[in-house]
Amino acid sequence: MVLNYIWLAFFLIAFVIAALKAVIEGDMSLFPSLVEAMFDNAKKGFEISLGLTGAMALWMGLLNIGEQSGLIGVVARWVTPFFAKLFPEVPAGHPVMGAMLMNFSANMLGLDNAATPLGLKAMQGLQTLNPEKETASNAQIMFLVINTAGLTLIPVSVMALRLQAGSANPSDVFLPSLIGTSVSAISGIIIVSLWQRINLLNWVVLGVLGIFCALLAGLVTLLAGMPEEQLSKVSAGASSLILLVIVVSILTYGMRKGLNVYDHFIDGAKQAFETAVKIIPYILAMLVAIGVFRASGALDYVLQGFAFVAGSLGLDTGFVNALPTGLMKPFSGGGARGLMVEAMKTYGPDSFTGRLVCVLQGSTETTFYVLAVYFGSVGIKRTRYAATAGLLVDLIGIIAAIYLGYLFFGSLAGLAVSAPIPTSLPH
Repeated sequence: MVLNYIWLAFFLIAFVIAALKAVIEGDMSLFPSLVEAMFDNAKKGFEISLGLTGAMALWMGLLNIGEQSGLIGVVARWVTPFFAKLFPEVPAGHPVMGAMLMNFSANMLGLDNAATPLGLKAMQGLQTLNPEKETASNAQIMFLVINTAGLTLIPVSVMALRLQAGSANPSDVFLPSLIGTSVSAISGIIIVSLWQRINLLNWVVLGVLGIFCALLAGLVTLLAGMPEEQLSKVSAGASSLILLVIVVSILTYGMRKGLNVYDHFIDGAKQAFETAVKIIPYILAMLVAIGVFRASGALDYVLQGFAFVAGSLGLDTGFVNALPTGLMKPFSGGGARGLMVEAMKTYGPDSFTGRLVCVLQGSTETTFYVLAVYFGSVGIKRTRYAATAGLLVDLIGIIAAIYLGYLFFGSLAGLAVSAPIPTSLPH
């Protein structure tokens, strides 16, 4: 129901803004812009769905080999002690646990093309355990909210864009982004656990989280001393190497078990086309609403409202110029990336704003896109509190990113304060 109201609100707000502008200013030019945004985003939604098909075919084919060979079951047994605490409705050792682990791993490595197909496969596995097929289960909501937290260990694409923008130190956002995305992920687990009354105060959960934090600290220590260009190359190379190791491991394990890996790959890949057709309406509907909302200038007014409130409270308004990226990210990853690049061009990649937009980009996720794609792929119509929990995680991620921006780059805040607050966002 939450998605229903939000979707409707986007259209109503956009129409009201256009109508008020027509009445007050006698300018009806916004109406054609809204119609153009609808059709452009409908086309974009269809193109995104088709673009996903190839990646889904590849990974669903590989996962089918992993399932038939028993490899996914082996992985599931490894993660059962921890996942059993977060997903008590999933039977111990169920293959879907292995699929979820692979999805989380792909997200952490920043492998978007691999993470989405793996996530769709995991969601389909959770749907087989769901007694009410049109209503999101507790396990599906926990899985989705962890995905919307967008835990990424190394923001490779962000650092690459900073390098292209001429930053003197492209990797200086690495540590605050890592902390920000970790805060978002842990917050997501806590929020859903409170909602579902899951007790996290046990040695398994605390032990895994402790090991995770220790590994993060080790990763930071290892990478922090590397030169910027070397860090970018090492992180991109390591992510690709791990991905290739996973692919080779699946194929090799299947061959050892005597499977005809080619035929099983084809059987799994066929499922991708069925899934792609299912998710087209959901992606299209969400992107059309977002496009209309953005074209109306509603985000501009939100931005100006934040600046007014912050100024009225006597707070530093330096963060406001970076805020559009954080506000856009839950709706559109591409839109947020465009705003990030635009901010670096306008204020400079090494300005307070230029750095903060990068931290915001790495600390939040495309919540509505994930909701539409993952739930749409299995026909979920009643999402319960999934959208609310996901947006709460986004809010925490934005607040954490702003705090970390001031903590790490606060000495440059004065430059941002003097910068003009934009009156419109790039499209």
